[in-house]
Amino acid sequence: MHPVLLQFGNFKVYSWGFMLAVATIVAIVGIGSVFEREGYDRDMVLDMIILMVVFGILGGRIAYILFYEWPAFIAAPGMFFSPGFTGLVWYGAFVGGLLAFMFYIWRKSLNFWEMADMFVPYLALGYALVRIGCFLNGCCYGLPTGTEYGVVFPAVDNLLRHPTQLYSSMLNFILFIYLLWLLPRRKFIGQVFLAYLMGYSIYRFIIEFFRFSLINYGPFTLGQVYTMIMFVVALGLYFWIRVKDSKTIYVRRGRRR
Repeated sequence: MHPVLLQFGNFKVYSWGFMLAVATIVAIVGIGSVFEREGYDRDMVLDMIILMVVFGILGGRIAYILFYEWPAFIAAPGMFFSPGFTGLVWYGAFVGGLLAFMFYIWRKSLNFWEMADMFVPYLALGYALVRIGCFLNGCCYGLPTGTEYGVVFPAVDNLLRHPTQLYSSMLNFILFIYLLWLLPRRKFIGQVFLAYLMGYSIYRFIIEFFRFSLINYGPFTLGQVYTMIMFVVALGLYFWIRVKDSKTIYVRRGRRR
């Protein structure tokens, strides 16, 4: 593993942080082009993404401490600021970034669903890139496996383990391609965002069977419990908005007549 990608004297470039920076730059460029194509000011993208990344990291760190390191945090609060962005939970990062996103669009009087549709393909792409950083960092590893594609994570043990970070990266690259294809073909505003939530939920639920987890509820991991809730909520919203949108179209057509 290579948790430190580069080092210049005492200055270290951490692999996870580097991949996060790459994902951020790619998102700024990609979403900016989508904004421009859809007639929005692409200058907003930089502010939105930086705000989401900052609050996403804070949310991910807070969630990690609450679930995994609360006693250690009480004993030494300074551990909140660990180097290399280690110790983050995706769900906390998602909620933190989403709250920042919602605050920004509220201040600018923008449409949430429209903005979310344009952002989520690059959220999937960014996730795929950051998971490569997880692999280099040696975190988020899988369960032991006897298969030939197992990987040893020296900081953990000498066992061959599923490289679940790379599985996640590959599947999210596929999800990114699908969402990017869906965006100009969506049937209603919000479809792409909700498709992402459902796609992520399905992928994550499956990958958790191969990933090491510290917290389990019966046969399910904490991640699977979260994703089941996310999938049900997203599916309900999907059908609710789709039906609502179709009724609106019907009324508008009726008025034309």
